[in-house]
Order: sequence, then C-alpha cells, then structure tokens
Amino acid sequence: MSIQSGVGFSKKDDAFAAGAEACAQAFERVGGGADLVMVFSSVRLAQKKMLEGVRSVSKNAPLIGCSDSGEIVTEGPRSGGVAVMALKSDQIKFVTGIGKGIKSDSRKTGSCVAQDVLEKAGKKPSLFIMLPDGLNGNGAEIVRGVQDVLGQRFPIMGGSAGDDFAFKKTYQYFDGEVLTDAVAGVGFFGKFSFGVGVKHGWEPIGLPKKVTRSRGAVLESLDNEPALKIYEDAFGKSAEELTKEPIARMAYTYPLGMSVEGSDELLIRDVVIADKEGKITCAAEIPEGAEIRLMLGDKEKAIQAACEAAKNSLAQLKGAQPKIIFVFNCMARHKLLGPRIGDEISAIQEVLGRDVPLIGFYTYGEQAPLGGQLDPSKCYSCFHNETMALVAIGE
Repeated sequence: MSIQSGVGFSKKDDAFAAGAEACAQAFERVGGGADLVMVFSSVRLAQKKMLEGVRSVSKNAPLIGCSDSGEIVTEGPRSGGVAVMALKSDQIKFVTGIGKGIKSDSRKTGSCVAQDVLEKAGKKPSLFIMLPDGLNGNGAEIVRGVQDVLGQRFPIMGGSAGDDFAFKKTYQYFDGEVLTDAVAGVGFFGKFSFGVGVKHGWEPIGLPKKVTRSRGAVLESLDNEPALKIYEDAFGKSAEELTKEPIARMAYTYPLGMSVEGSDELLIRDVVIADKEGKITCAAEIPEGAEIRLMLGDKEKAIQAACEAAKNSLAQLKGAQPKIIFVFNCMARHKLLGPRIGDEISAIQEVLGRDVPLIGFYTYGEQAPLGGQLDPSKCYSCFHNETMALVAIGE
C-alpha cells in the first residue's frame, strides 16, 4: 500500500454539509478509511458544525487541523470553504498531540504538544508538523518549546491558524474538539523520505538599523529613535497617521527583515500594531542588538521563491517520488499576489508534480528550518513570517 492520500474541498453554506462533503471526497480518493485526517477551514463556517460534518465521515480517525485565511488544495488556492486530506500508509505511523494555554505560557504549550506525541509513541518522530493559534502568545517560543522536547536540530514544520484576515480569534482542531489558544501537532514515524522548502523572496530596502531597545515582540527603539520612525521616514507619514488603523494592513508588503545565522535570506517579522509612542509590536520577538532592514515584496520574486523552495524539497527527497505536499503559506503573500496567487502554487506543482495530492492554507506565521536546511548539524527550526514553507513526503 505504501503512502496514499486524497484531498477534498467544499464550499457549501451549511457547515455540517461542507465538512461531510470535503471529507467524503478525500476518503473516496484513498478508497475509504484513514490513518490521519487533516482539516483546514474558513471561519465563515460554524467551526463545531463543520468539524462534526468531517467526523460524521472520518469517524474516529486521528484528526488535526485549524482555521485559516484561505485553503490550498491540489487544484489551487481556494477561500471560504473547508479542505480535508485523508492519509493512510503501511510505512508511516502518524501520532497526534495537543498543547493548551499558549497565552499563559507559549514555550510550555509547545513542550506539551511534543511531549504528548513522544509519550504516545515511546520514541522521537522523524518529522513534526504543528498548527498553533496565530493570535495568542509568542510564535517563536512555541517552536522553542517543541525543541526543548525533540531537540535543537529537529525538523519542525507548520503554520499558525488564521481567521480570514479578521485578526480576532483562531481555532485549532484535535479529533472532535474545536479549541483556541492551543497547538495541535502530529509526529511522522517510520520509513519515508521528506524534503522541505523555505523561501520568501522579499528584498531589503534602505539602510540597516540596530535594535537598541526591545521587549520580546515589542520593538521600542531603532538606532536610539522610536521604532515607528522607520515607517514614518519610508512613507512620509506621522506616527498619528500610522496608528489610526492597524499598521498590519499597510505593512504586509513592507515587513521587517532580521539577519540570522544559517540563512541567506533575512528572517521576516510581520508588524502587527504600532502605538503613538512609536513602539511596534511584531508577530514574534526581535532581540536587542539585532540588525534589521525594511523589506519590500515583489510578485515575481515571491513566485520565484516558491519555485526555489519546491526545488530544494525535491533535491532533499534524493530521487524518492513525492506522494504528498503540505504547504504553509503566509496570508501576506496572498495579499501581495492578489489575482496571481494561483501562479505561486502552479510554480510548486511544476517542480513536484501536478497530480501529487496537495493541501495547505494561508497562515498567520510559519514554522520551518532556517534556509530549508535538514542537515543535522545545520537544521534549526524557527518562526517565520511572509514565507513559503512546504514539505514533500516521498517514497
């Protein structure tokens, strides 16, 4: 049997019917039954009803998933619906886990989800995929929590849950439960190959600035001036103008980039909110002493980056055939590419195969090894923004 997977999608208005239809399509494509079910859904659908619909078909098969800001399936990007993947394999064992309470202790919650998987399996997996709440806690700390259990050089992939750009509340799915403030995860065990691709394509503009004061995800000063001045200078707008509405809506094409060891690209940090005192809150921390740049997004370079990410994952498969593709793609790329979002997914499929079952979603942050490195001496997983992160499973 080796590795089998099937993907289904539904945009029915009735949440239960949508969940049931998407899951039925996925199950039909694998000939019924599943060892793992993955679900990504728009918050347009009543979450509990949608999951009940999925479970009416999937029964007690282990299930993880989350809400999103757009679904991605083999046929390309979608929105406002529910995507389901059914997986079964006699080569891979899938073990799911859950961690709750990101807001009160992000790192501990990351440790909990990894520990849950480790205890159930009795050993470490080869690969771990995580789906954390995208609006609570510190994304980088959740990743560190997983590393505390699975190791500093362990390959972690995943995406943070979204809510269709509302930035109010995201949901995580674990078996029949709909949670928030949680992280769902799955460990992959057994004999299989995998390759990862991690690339964004954003380009630095302007001169580098040094972080002179920061507290976690809050940037207070750059070059001893209020942090917001980097945007005041770039846009010719006052702090008052920049704080009238969420700066995230304007800054997604102008995020901040931070130089980090182990990556030829700057690590992107999304700007979430700014205040009149000139402080900027980012999606994850930027440490004091770090050098940062203002970044600029370009459609062609973003699509090229996705293509390069796919090529990297294919090279790491070392001749194994891609059987499943998981895509964790930032919602900022969705906004940047607009009508061209399909071109990015096409670029990946051109490399990995158009018929390979593919599932993913538009995230509020990505988890992946820096520079797509899997070499045990260089692999260091961390929290990204505005990045294409993908993993191909092969045999």
